[in-house]
Amino acid sequence: MNRQTFESLHQERWNAFETMLDELDGKNPPEQSAQFPAMFRQVCSDLSLAQQRMYGLRLCERLNVMVIRGHKHLYRSSARLGEGILRFIAVDFPRAFRKDIKLFWINCVFFFIPLAGIILGSMIEPRWSHALLGTEQMSQLQSMYGSDSPVEHLREQFGSNFMMFAFYIMNNIGIDFRIFAGGILCGVGTLFFIVFNGLFFGAATAYIHEAANPESFYNFICGHASVEIMGMLVAGMAGLHVGLGILYSGRRGRKQALLDAGKRSIPFLYGAALLTFLAAIIEGFWSAQPVAAPVKYTVATFWFVALVAYFTFAGRQEDEA
Repeated sequence: MNRQTFESLHQERWNAFETMLDELDGKNPPEQSAQFPAMFRQVCSDLSLAQQRMYGLRLCERLNVMVIRGHKHLYRSSARLGEGILRFIAVDFPRAFRKDIKLFWINCVFFFIPLAGIILGSMIEPRWSHALLGTEQMSQLQSMYGSDSPVEHLREQFGSNFMMFAFYIMNNIGIDFRIFAGGILCGVGTLFFIVFNGLFFGAATAYIHEAANPESFYNFICGHASVEIMGMLVAGMAGLHVGLGILYSGRRGRKQALLDAGKRSIPFLYGAALLTFLAAIIEGFWSAQPVAAPVKYTVATFWFVALVAYFTFAGRQEDEA
């Protein structure tokens, strides 16, 4: 195949690729952007053939320029993924949180009132917390918090910080997923799991005050508690979004309403995953360390203040704009 035949055979495709590059340079996504990677590979192959067959400097330079421009846009697409993640953390997630903060307060009510209620009730009648926990759970709490420090117990149970981290990731994600998935029952399932976790945490706290060492308990949980609970409540926001979408479907069918509600819940689902991951890191690599209590309480205060500041101020500039 000579150069003229080669050019005439592929000229239309090259022109289309150059038009697509011009649109990308202008930051306007082309209509056929999904075909961009395949067209880029074809142009790379054309350049290789033109160089191998020595079709001339003019043609090779044109193809080489297209390859360079195409490579730049493919690389930029990868960079945009990282930029998108950073933007979600710094702007999109806290803005979505503030927009639907009523759902957050609803989850707080259904979590903290049962938690406080079971603690106060167990002070009057300890059997309330006993009935919720069961003998096996009470035995585990005594084993872990019966001494001055739970570190030795955790080392025997998990063996390493990484294994603790892996266990907490699995456990906490399981809790968050049940809370979110409960939203499909018109939100009732989400609120049920929120209430259940509030009762369970309250019962565990009450029993530790009764039969174990509260100081070692608070020394262990203080570092990660605020982040872990926040992740759970944000998962509850995602679940309520799904539930409300089903209840108030309007003129849409139930299926379409569920799909739309699922899309609206995505920022909260991602946010809950990030908070849960962070809580597991703190719990696995910091909370179980033999650090002085004042240091741990200082770090716990930092995380609490950081969360309040993050959800209050992050992304505010775009709100004002």
